[in-house]
Amino acid sequence: MSLSNSNGQNPEIPNQPRPAPLREPVFWRVEGSLLNLTAVRPVGFFAWNSQSFLQRWNRRGSMAALALARPFLYITNREFATRLLHTVLRGVSRDRLDLLGEEFFEYFLKPRLKQRGVALLNESIAAGNDVVLVSQGLEHVMRPLAKHLGVKQIVANRLDFRDGKATGRLLDPVIRPRGLFARFTGGQPNGLVSREKLISVLGFEKNPAILETAIQPAERPSPKVNKPVVHFDSGAGRKPLSVRKTLAGKHLLLIGATGFIGKVWLANLLTDLPDIGRIYLLVRHNRASTSVERYQRALEESPVFEKLAQRHGDGFAEFLRERIEVVDGDVSKPGLGLAPDVRQRLMRSLDVIVNSSGLTDFNPDIRDALATNVRATAYTLDFLGECDHAGLLHLSTCYVVGQRDGRVMEELPHNYTPRGLADYDAAQEWQRLETLVRDTEARAESPEVIEELRVTAQKKEHAAKDLHGTALENQIRKNRVRWLRQTLTDAGSDRATELGWPNTYTYTKSLSESLIRNFLDANPSAAVAVVRPAIVESSLEKPFLGWNEGINTSASLSYLLGTFFRQLPTNEAKCLDIIPVDLVTRGMTLISAALVERRHTEVYHLATSVTNACNMGRSIELTGLGHRKFYRAQPDLEHRLRLKFDAIPVSKARYEKLSAPAQKAIVETINRTAEPFSSKPPLARAQRELEKVIKLISLFEPFILHNDHIFEAANIERLAAALPENEQADFGYDARALDWWNYWINVHIPALRKWCYPLIEGRQLEARPKRSVPLTAATEEVTTKVAGAAPATTS
Repeated sequence: MSLSNSNGQNPEIPNQPRPAPLREPVFWRVEGSLLNLTAVRPVGFFAWNSQSFLQRWNRRGSMAALALARPFLYITNREFATRLLHTVLRGVSRDRLDLLGEEFFEYFLKPRLKQRGVALLNESIAAGNDVVLVSQGLEHVMRPLAKHLGVKQIVANRLDFRDGKATGRLLDPVIRPRGLFARFTGGQPNGLVSREKLISVLGFEKNPAILETAIQPAERPSPKVNKPVVHFDSGAGRKPLSVRKTLAGKHLLLIGATGFIGKVWLANLLTDLPDIGRIYLLVRHNRASTSVERYQRALEESPVFEKLAQRHGDGFAEFLRERIEVVDGDVSKPGLGLAPDVRQRLMRSLDVIVNSSGLTDFNPDIRDALATNVRATAYTLDFLGECDHAGLLHLSTCYVVGQRDGRVMEELPHNYTPRGLADYDAAQEWQRLETLVRDTEARAESPEVIEELRVTAQKKEHAAKDLHGTALENQIRKNRVRWLRQTLTDAGSDRATELGWPNTYTYTKSLSESLIRNFLDANPSAAVAVVRPAIVESSLEKPFLGWNEGINTSASLSYLLGTFFRQLPTNEAKCLDIIPVDLVTRGMTLISAALVERRHTEVYHLATSVTNACNMGRSIELTGLGHRKFYRAQPDLEHRLRLKFDAIPVSKARYEKLSAPAQKAIVETINRTAEPFSSKPPLARAQRELEKVIKLISLFEPFILHNDHIFEAANIERLAAALPENEQADFGYDARALDWWNYWINVHIPALRKWCYPLIEGRQLEARPKRSVPLTAATEEVTTKVAGAAPATTS
């Protein structure tokens, strides 16, 4: 008989007893038959790959001390020797052990598998035996081995964990090593061992039943957080909410259809709700493309629509024409920049308006932030007030809460500021900012500023000696544009800080929420839901596993943690509230249905910090482990070195003394010292890179070091609980089921590496075949152009 093992090989097996099919679980000893595995080597591997250099050397020192005592302990008490060995791993996280266990198997054990033993094991499985692998190794190593061999159960040593960290104590029962001479007598490829013999070998004679309790599933456990929740005000949640029935035949207007969230939501609507009535996409034209051409390019080029296109094949364009209508407009202009006839038609027919537009740069020019985040909201509210029966879903952010700590409730307060200023008025604040912009623009044309810019242009280093006339005026014009942009950028960020927000983005988003509060006070019957996602990241399932786009969220920070940068100033216990984009779009679909049914609440948080928290310490380590998995698979020396430099959380004081700021000070000193002897500083590039790192860290400090937010997210859970059972799979919202280890290492970091890191490095994304999605002339006829093109945003 030709036997095949899991590597596709067919080794010849000598004549020896073949395993017979058994009804009871059969036990297969790993050591000797499949591997020559000791308990020391994997523990040593785990110790040497601890997160910090200090931890690595401390654990290596402990192992060296144990090496002296272990032979004596092994002879006298093998169980105690095994327990003592594993105390070295105290403080190592379960996340790290799971990843290192996979790595140890893949690169050290897998190439050393004994093929004769593997073939016999495969034969036993094929004969219908329920095989259980038994090993003195840790479960973190045995699980990937069992998965590779197709075995579903294991008996292995298990560490005790508290808050995700190993205590150094082995759980009972301990699987002790084989006897002193087992290496010489127990090397047969057939690892089958009877239950009675195994009980004797493991020393379980006093309590044989303990063997059954030691059998564990080979699959890595994916824990779901189960926290009991009681909704005292649950009357609105008793009636079932069918998303399919509610949204069937309904008309929606999506503003921000070209953005990250907008595209994903649209693709999910078209996939899961084919009976939806009509989806209008408000898309702004630009100088190069009409609104139809702009969105057609997204349909043809974006991976978001790939599965949908494959499902419908040649009928994809027709499918879209039946459900989508692109309307040309500009949300930052009165009447949304719509043509009068289109506007009137939408006002009569719309059921839900979804405003997912926004400028997500942390500190943009205040003119752009006002246009996209504030003015657009005001004009959308004006349009809503003129509609016959539409509701509004306004996409905001959890971080409008600003610089404060503690639990954040799902509330929409009046004229909110993090500082709690009693005399703050949002409408007056908006007008003050508009006045500031006009005054600054006028000042930019003043003789004083122009003269200042003229002097600067003539004194600028490396400027031409004879800069005059037209060339000088052109340079002054360029400098004026830069001066105006920088002045207004600084004005926005300074005002945000003064009022208690970390940046202009959260400041203007909160300002728009205050305008919504004022609108609801003036229009009590209006249906408006403010949806606040946390940090929106890579998809779990839809449109496909691991989709991400852009670099405005945590991509740049996670990229930094994949370099030789090591010390990140952070509060380890602080929660980094990440949520996959398809969980956000599920929430948006649920809330849209609730708006139609008028069973919505004013505010919905889409966050994980209450239901399934992942703190900063764990986030940093998981990011490093995600990078490590990639680097370990690369053959070159630089990547092998990078996997040794795990990022670690440190205090702000240590960061300033030992990390980028201190390094920048040293580099600046070297450059100044070399200035008399060189026309160009020798470390100019290194200085610029360190300045970029320091700036990046300062941008993210409000989210990783300060402001320990915990975002309540009960309202969306109430809606999800009201879904019929047959709609839970497509529309259910369950942040508790997120397995952060799998998400970070196998989904999020690979997604960033594929879709975002190339943009950071200035590289082109992977080329993809372009789809042809012709939109008819009839579609173009419903679009009308508005004068002028605004800065690029997600509208």
